Amino acid sequence: MKSTRLFCLILFICLLSNLTRAQAPKANKPLPRIAIAGLAIESSTFSPALTDEAAFHAKYGADVFSAYPFMAADSPLRKKANWFPSVVGKSLPGGAVTRVAYESLVNKTLDSLKKHLPYDGLYFDIHGAMSVVGLDDPEGDFLVRVRKVVGTKTMISTSMDLHGNVSWRLAQNSDLITCYRMAPHEDAMQTKQRAVQNLISRIESGKGKPAYKAYISVPILLPGEKTSTRIEPGKSLYKQVAPAALQCGITDAAIWIGYAWADEPRNHAVVMVIGDEKEKVTRTAEQLAQSFWDVRNQFEFVAPTGTLTECLDKAIASLKHPFYISDSGDNPTAGGAGDATWTLTQILARPEFKADNGPSLLYASIPAPELIKSAIAAGVGNHVEGFAGAAVDNRFAPPVKLSGTVESIVSGDKDAEVEAVIKVGSVHVIITQKRKPYHKEIDFTRLGLNPRTAAIVVVKIGYLEPELYAMRADWLLAITPGGVDQNIERLPYHRIQRPMFPLDKDMKDPDLKARLVPLSDQQ
Repeated sequence: MKSTRLFCLILFICLLSNLTRAQAPKANKPLPRIAIAGLAIESSTFSPALTDEAAFHAKYGADVFSAYPFMAADSPLRKKANWFPSVVGKSLPGGAVTRVAYESLVNKTLDSLKKHLPYDGLYFDIHGAMSVVGLDDPEGDFLVRVRKVVGTKTMISTSMDLHGNVSWRLAQNSDLITCYRMAPHEDAMQTKQRAVQNLISRIESGKGKPAYKAYISVPILLPGEKTSTRIEPGKSLYKQVAPAALQCGITDAAIWIGYAWADEPRNHAVVMVIGDEKEKVTRTAEQLAQSFWDVRNQFEFVAPTGTLTECLDKAIASLKHPFYISDSGDNPTAGGAGDATWTLTQILARPEFKADNGPSLLYASIPAPELIKSAIAAGVGNHVEGFAGAAVDNRFAPPVKLSGTVESIVSGDKDAEVEAVIKVGSVHVIITQKRKPYHKEIDFTRLGLNPRTAAIVVVKIGYLEPELYAMRADWLLAITPGGVDQNIERLPYHRIQRPMFPLDKDMKDPDLKARLVPLSDQQ
């Protein structure tokens, strides 16, 4: 009996000891050390414009967090790592970046990264369509130089615009890579958050770098206005991406349309799938690539198109207001210089707009820094005249003379700095100190203009951004000249890979077999 009691006592003590150990707090595992870096711009090599360092509005150190709502101080992701933000810059699309600007921003990034080595991970936030004077594949070059600082063991997660370009070296030096799945890019911040979450998950789980990265070059080069996910076939094509990425054994999947307005060998569509199951990764990549190729002839512009004359004729005759017209060839959000005057010159020459009581037309916009000064000097309600535009891109029309009444002057915009409205006949011309895209209703209303009650609104844009799209009664895409001409078949390509659809419409079916990209630590 005594031995039984003794055995029970010993058993109870052992159980109590095990329970105590289980309930004891575990030693805290050190949080991963993660850096943040990136430069983003979409820049046309067919535009005479150049982009300087100031255009990137670079953020440094802790200010970088303000670029990401999901990285607020009290956010779950912020608490999952020790963060070391270096430099993040984002420019309006434009012309090629000067080599001086590029080197300055890259070197500032590298110098910052050197201060806090080592890193478990790095979030690389880029667009993917940067052009730099005298340098091919700048994002690939940038990442190679980052790798030389952080080493090949650091896990790098890259997020991109679907209109970016994925070179082989960018793919090799990225361990995780993803891009937007919507055009317009309503999922931009969601994509960036996914890239960060993927990085943290792979580090926390101990899985490390995905074992396989399948890469397929798809010989298609199309403008974004033909590949919107609002319409078919882009809508159905991109609906395949999320389910593909959710498969067991796959970490992420992506389709890049690529950027049509730069002349480099890397400019073409790409499919990538990453994960730990080789067969599933390669098969999924090949299925997505084949789906893309199969619908290549179905891509059409996101809106009815026409010449500017045709678009204006239809807009003037229409009873649907507001009637939007996209002045697509000089779209500053695709890489146009933003100061081409060809369209505005044509509008002001139309007799319908000569009288003050003609059809109300809002034109957004044209840079005119000297005329801005004259408008300020004249004051609201007074007459002003001077020249606007064509300081950068005068290939299609010279500076346009504006003679009219100053309706409003507003200062403080991040891009335009100073804006004014000059009424010429029945046309309300928005002039700016520096170029600016007009995507939101407030862009107009803060200037005293109501785009909802205007007869016609002409914007330098491609597909309409969500707010404008929601308010349009009708719209047309005008095929106008400029650095981002939608008729890409008349652009002077010399360096892209050929054959390329649609430039070579009768090309043979390409080899869409996946190639496995070496891991970043296998170079």
